[in-house]
Amino acid sequence: MLEELKKQVCHANKMLQTHGLITLTWGNVSGIDRKKGLIVIKPSGIPFDELQPENMAVVDMDGKPLPGSLIPSSDTPTHIELYKNFMNAGSIVHTHSPWATVWAQAGKSIPPLGTTHADHFYGEIPCTRKLTEQEIKSDYETSTGKVIVETFADRDPEAMPAVLVHGHGPFVWGKDCKTAIENAVALEMVAKMAYHTLQLNDVKSIDRWLLDKHYNRKHGKEAYYGQGKKNQKSKGHE
Repeated sequence: MLEELKKQVCHANKMLQTHGLITLTWGNVSGIDRKKGLIVIKPSGIPFDELQPENMAVVDMDGKPLPGSLIPSSDTPTHIELYKNFMNAGSIVHTHSPWATVWAQAGKSIPPLGTTHADHFYGEIPCTRKLTEQEIKSDYETSTGKVIVETFADRDPEAMPAVLVHGHGPFVWGKDCKTAIENAVALEMVAKMAYHTLQLNDVKSIDRWLLDKHYNRKHGKEAYYGQGKKNQKSKGHE
């Protein structure tokens, strides 16, 4: 099981490069084996072209590397904090993808301006508050995870599988590596689209009933998007 997870995490990290979500080594993907209490994550500072399943870093839930493991990503404590609080997250992605990072650096949440956004994210993609000086100096990476968890005190991390860390960049998650990468790709696209939309017109968020319709047809209890869904309806072609 762990060897398979290493393969999945390695592939997901490489997909960051394929999708143009990373520059240099600015990003990482992790996956968790909850039964074993182990996290597989990109090793620190290793170029994406050099990644192999066997050199994925493995840590326990306290961040302690397994014997023989490479040094894990410096963002590992943030991933751990999210896994401890978002119990349905099976994989976490962190990037400095340009458009999402633009919003994070501006300290602005991304409003749901259209149905592309609503297909993936149920509402405004939140931006955290700034970290305090003490939070940064004492335990920066863990504090980053804590401020994300704080931001989700009244939000559902399954319905909103993404966040912007103020002045930093995006963190995204999903039930597995494939889903987390898809969410990271979607986040970057809606961030880009929202930025350009607001340059053309100072529009407001889409109506709640349109947001509900598009999110729920993919993710709701009676979702009918895709193949093999119960109560499949032949509406639209998306």
